[in-house]
Amino acid sequence: MQENRTRYPSYNMLNEKEHWDEHTREIVLKRLGPFDKNKFLTDHEAEMILAIARHIVYDERKEILNYVVHHLDSALASPIGEDQRKTGTPPRDILIRRGLKAIDKLAEKKLGASFLEIDITEQLTLLEELDKGKAMPFSEWQKIPQKELFKKLATEIVSAYYSHPVVWSEIGYGGPAYPRGYVRVERYLTDPWEAKRDEA
Repeated sequence: MQENRTRYPSYNMLNEKEHWDEHTREIVLKRLGPFDKNKFLTDHEAEMILAIARHIVYDERKEILNYVVHHLDSALASPIGEDQRKTGTPPRDILIRRGLKAIDKLAEKKLGASFLEIDITEQLTLLEELDKGKAMPFSEWQKIPQKELFKKLATEIVSAYYSHPVVWSEIGYGGPAYPRGYVRVERYLTDPWEAKRDEA
């Protein structure tokens, strides 16, 4: 799964960390772990998020997925609210907590085991049903809208995934570049320290 993920195999944006200010460097390097114990998610919920993240970002690397879980846990534990949500959709913390319970119940009703106990193909099928709003009906879905649950999980997971330094390197993103900035961007050029595609 991890083969040929990047066109920049020799690029590591962390090589430029000494050019960042101290505060920026601290924020970025903390994303590499180790991470504190979860403040909001239970161990079971965290494992469910990790399993769901594998499907959404198509990545098995535990060090990155652990950051995704940590990032979401921090957001859910924070008193700062989310930016927006659809009318009739519960707040993010309620949506995700009750949503994970509903996903487990869905797996139990349909396949006779919890979400973490069914195989990955069955997990993916359930997530696809949620995405379409066509999962097996039961009472929980009256308060937890399926599509909004999947959308919220996908949005949070993808946002966290693409803020990890290893993924930045893989997509050729040079990082925060503060305080020096991107000098040549206005001329549609790249700075010397930015990613260059490796020769085939």
